[in-house]
Formats: sequence, structure tokens, C-alpha cells
Amino acid sequence: MQEHLFLYGPPASGKSTLGGILASRFNVPFSDLDDVISAAAGETIPEIFAKEGESGFRQRELEALSSLSSRGGIVALGGGALLAPEARRTAEARGVVVALDVPADVLRERAAKARGSRPLAMDASALDALLAKRAAHYASFPRASSLSGYFTVEARGEPSRMFVGRGMLASAANWLRAFGCSGRVLVVSDTNAGPLYAEKFRDALNAGGFTAELFMFKAGEESKTLDTVASIWNACLKAGITRRDTVVSIGGGVVGDLSGFAAATWMRGVRWINVPTTLLAMVDSSFGGKTGCDLPAGKNLVGAFHQPELVLADTDVLATLPPREFRNGLAEAIKHSIISPGAFKGIECPAPDDGAALSDFVAAAVSVKVRIVNADPFERIGERAKLNLGHTVGHAVEVLTGFRVSHGEAVAIGTVEEARLAERQGLAAGGFGDDIAARFAAAGLPVSLPDGISFEDLVPVMMHDKKNSDGRIRYALPFALGDVRLT
Repeated sequence: MQEHLFLYGPPASGKSTLGGILASRFNVPFSDLDDVISAAAGETIPEIFAKEGESGFRQRELEALSSLSSRGGIVALGGGALLAPEARRTAEARGVVVALDVPADVLRERAAKARGSRPLAMDASALDALLAKRAAHYASFPRASSLSGYFTVEARGEPSRMFVGRGMLASAANWLRAFGCSGRVLVVSDTNAGPLYAEKFRDALNAGGFTAELFMFKAGEESKTLDTVASIWNACLKAGITRRDTVVSIGGGVVGDLSGFAAATWMRGVRWINVPTTLLAMVDSSFGGKTGCDLPAGKNLVGAFHQPELVLADTDVLATLPPREFRNGLAEAIKHSIISPGAFKGIECPAPDDGAALSDFVAAAVSVKVRIVNADPFERIGERAKLNLGHTVGHAVEVLTGFRVSHGEAVAIGTVEEARLAERQGLAAGGFGDDIAARFAAAGLPVSLPDGISFEDLVPVMMHDKKNSDGRIRYALPFALGDVRLT
């Protein structure tokens, strides 16, 4: 991390607890600002309040904020640390502030268990008065009721930040403002996600002071064409989008790829924010900067690298996914668990309605891709090609079936076929393909080629794969769990 993630919110909202968990999981520094202040003063927070009053304590908070290490990390802030405009400017200049959104009854219960430790919330009535007084202040920050991960992808010195958690879309306008957006916004979606989320997102932006318009196209891979990109360009023109403005995509991978490509090329590049609404997009296509569209000869043959400035993966939206779409996302996450099994230590495939487990599962899958993308953002050293595990065969299956086999299903089939290919070549141990097949089958995914299609039938399509070199097909083959190589 090159910047700080500040966790903010009312007393007893769990900032210190969550901050410690996140810092441990992602191996980054953690600071509790109250502990920093207390250590510098040699006194407890209640003792400082008793001697210096609230004004003296606030001055110490500002000094502690200013003295934080230039090395990034996670910082838990006191419940009123950013009340002063100068303190807020200091924090926002050094990173991103996220306010935790916790129900008042939970805050009362927690405060009662630690009575006396919070000078301004000594009892339930004092806490209620404080919450009422600061309600507008807390509401002015991006909010997350539960945050499972925060990631930064760096490319050409431009950071792309991703948040994984629950309850974030309720403060859409605040998220955009926190990342420097203002003025005009074009929200791009499709006929699946648009009525569910994009219309509300547009309305929230307009209510929050933006000038936002919505463009929707027909859902489905068949819309992933240059014609649709041109229609997004025309929508940018109609909405008056300039280089100072923003394109926001809300939907699955097709929406993100198309709107990201349109943002990369409209006026030679405008700010892009991605809000994935499918599990597949969250764990795979929503970040990393790959954008584009299909041609009749193959998938994603036209495109550009264009990093989303912000990715909001609010896992609460996954509750509306049809079962097949949910399994599609599981396929990419299982693929990530084959590439880097350690990231999923103690984390199992979740049920669609298990919000907390699902958020952690998505964060684990994202952590694999972030590590690889940061090591090789433009696929120049071969490291990022590992993420193509299952895709060489999978894309060919999609093309030959006219996309009747979905992307996640094709990745599951492709990963199993490529594991079996590694076996045939003597590169993987016997039975490895069966072990891989069992992982996908347990999630309800297909593990064999569709009827009427053989491996040899796939070869002419695979010859058009972007990874190929000197007329030969290059695969990201799994030699073993945690050992994927470009071969």
C-alpha cells in the first residue's frame, strides 16, 4: 500500500477490530490513532480529556494524523477525529476514508460493555445524542457496513483501488466525491443490472449534486461488439462527457469490458469507475485494466489497457444472481484457488445467501489476481498469463457453442481439459485432472467437453488466441496446485 485506508465512524463501530483483521490478512501496517495519541502523551484517552478537554484532545488528534508514517497502512480513527475541516483535509490527502455503518442498537450494546472508555459516549443517552449530532457528518463519507478487503493495483504510476465488502452502494455519491469526481457522469449498464441497480445509482448521484445520465444496452455476450462501443461513445457525446467527467459501469463483465474500452478511447481517455454486480466480474474482469470487445474471429481481440480509478464490489448485490450466474463466478474463484491455494486458507466456497462468508471469499479470490497483476500489469513477463488458466480451451468452447456454454462453465471445462493435457504431456502427476475436475464438480460446474466437440475440434479456434507465438498454441498449464506455467 502506498497510501492509508482510514476507518472512521461512531464510537464502538469496530474500527480498531476490523482494522487489525484487515492489516493481518493483507500484511500491511495497522495504527489505532487513539493508541498513538495515548503513547505520545503517556496518559489514557479519558485522562487526556479530563485534563485538556475535547479541544485539547482534538489538537492532539490532528498532530497524530500529520505524523503518521509516509508508508501506507490501515488506520482506525477516533469517532470525532475528522470533525475539524483541517483534520479531514489531512486524512483525505493521505489516503481514503471509509465510515463504518453500524446499527445504533449494536453501538449501544458495545458501548455498555466498555463503559467509561469513551469520554463522549459514557451511556446510551450520551451515545444517542452524539449520533444525532454527527449523523450528517458521518453520512458525508463513503460508507461500508462490512469491509473484507482493500486493494491497490498500480500501472504506469496510476493506482486503481478496489473495495470488497457489503453495503457500499448506499453512499454512491460519497464514494465518487472521495475519489475526486464531480460534474457529469454517464452510468453504463445493461438490461439485467440496469433496472436493479443502475437506475437507483443514477438517481442517487443526481440527488447528491452530480449530473448523471444512464445508458443501457441489451444484456448478453452478443452485445460485446464495436457497434455497442460506438453506441456508448454516442451516449458520452449526448451526456456532454469531457475529460473532466466520469464513466461508471454497473453490471457484469460484458458491461465493464465495453464501458471501460469506451472510457479508454472517448477523448483519448476519461475517468472510469467500475461497479461489478456479478460474482464473475468481481473476482475476475472488474479490475486489472483489460477492456475491449469481441470480433467474429474470437473474444476480446480489440481492446485497451485502461485502469478503473475505483472498483466497488458490494457483495450484497449477489443475492439477486440466478444460480447459474453464481456458479459462473465460482468457476473463476476456484481457478484462482488452483493458482494460489494459500490465499484461500480456511475459506470454503460459500452459499449465495451467506453474506459474510461470500465477502471474504471474494476478497481471497481478488487477492490472487491483484498480486499477479501488480507483478505484470501488461503481460510482459508472463506472470499475468497464469490468470489465463482454463481460458485457451474455455474461449474456444464458448465460440464453438455459440456462447451457449457460459464463460464460467467454459473456464471450468477448460481448466480440467488443460490439466488433463498437462498429464498427457507428462507435466503433471497422474490423476491430477480428476482432482481438478472434482473441485469444479463440487460447485455444480461442468467438467467435460460438450457433446459432439472433441479437443481436436478446438484447435482451429485456439490458433487465434492472443497468447500464441510463432504459430503455436500457448497454454497456462497447471503442473500442480500452486504451479501454473505458460507452456
